[in-house]
Amino acid sequence: MLIVRPIAMADFDALRVCAVESGHGFTSLPVNDALLKQRIERSEYSFAKPNVIAPSDESYLMVAVDSETQQIAGTTGIEAAIGWDVPFYSYQISKLVHSSERLGVRNVVRVLTLGNNYTGCSEICTLFLRPAYRHGLNGRLLSKCRFLLMADHPQRFSETIFAEMRGVSTDAGDSPFWQWLQAHFFSIDFTLADYLTGIGKKGFIADLMPKLPIYINLLSPQAQAVIGQVHDDTKPALALLEQEGFSNRGYVDIFDAGPTMECDLRHIEAVRHSALAQVRIGPVSAGEPYLIANNVFDDGVPTQGALNRFRATIASAQWEPKQQQIRLTPDVAQALEVESGATVRLLRQPSPI
Repeated sequence: MLIVRPIAMADFDALRVCAVESGHGFTSLPVNDALLKQRIERSEYSFAKPNVIAPSDESYLMVAVDSETQQIAGTTGIEAAIGWDVPFYSYQISKLVHSSERLGVRNVVRVLTLGNNYTGCSEICTLFLRPAYRHGLNGRLLSKCRFLLMADHPQRFSETIFAEMRGVSTDAGDSPFWQWLQAHFFSIDFTLADYLTGIGKKGFIADLMPKLPIYINLLSPQAQAVIGQVHDDTKPALALLEQEGFSNRGYVDIFDAGPTMECDLRHIEAVRHSALAQVRIGPVSAGEPYLIANNVFDDGVPTQGALNRFRATIASAQWEPKQQQIRLTPDVAQALEVESGATVRLLRQPSPI
């Protein structure tokens, strides 16, 4: 069983392994010890921060722990509000019409325009599951546990939630889209540009990125082909977000042209359909799979400063909606650090355990 919990500094070595294994194009996990430690420190600060009434500088990073081996199986995170301290750039795809009535010619062309339209929005990010754990419902757990956290604490997040999806790149770290940009505007390769962005050194973007819209039909065929496409390893994550109601509204990443997916917080399926229930501990004879999270609430009121006790897992349980109760086995209750009578948030899972 995997249990998701807030990251701690003791998890640094495991997080570094995830950063190395994630490979090229995974900007939010740079292989940089100082930056990884800063991310852990920011997360510890954010989970412990009380009285949050609006998103600001918080960063929530979590890890999935194998309950049997205590190994870190993966990581997942949320940035409460991006773009305030360090600019956040993206390309917006739009259309221009060139027409001449005299000649009877009308051409519709697509263009890429650089902008900062996601400034202040919450970003779900850093979802990485180690290869040995890519089976069953583990990916679903890492993706959807963030939405249960948002459902219980919406004031900590913005109205718009988005995710940058990893775009197409080769095993060697080459991006067809970046290769075109590099040839015309930059003198650094994709892996270096990706790394500099991951460690927060984005000044070169404003210095060198073309300021005027880029006509897509002028790009190389290889670059045009990958706009809005995802890396093969990212396809499962993309499918999960689409099931949650996320869609691409014309924005792509400025380096690999991977799609940016977004959804209003209140419209996310897991937020809309999750429910609260009171815990009963005992044997589960005819259980069904549920994503379950303790919500550190007391009588419906958030326990301030206790968010670092957040735990989530997927387990077999028995839910009685009319009684607003859920029966958990002792080991599941222990993993979630809840006792009988506590309140949890749950979401029915369609796949078998």
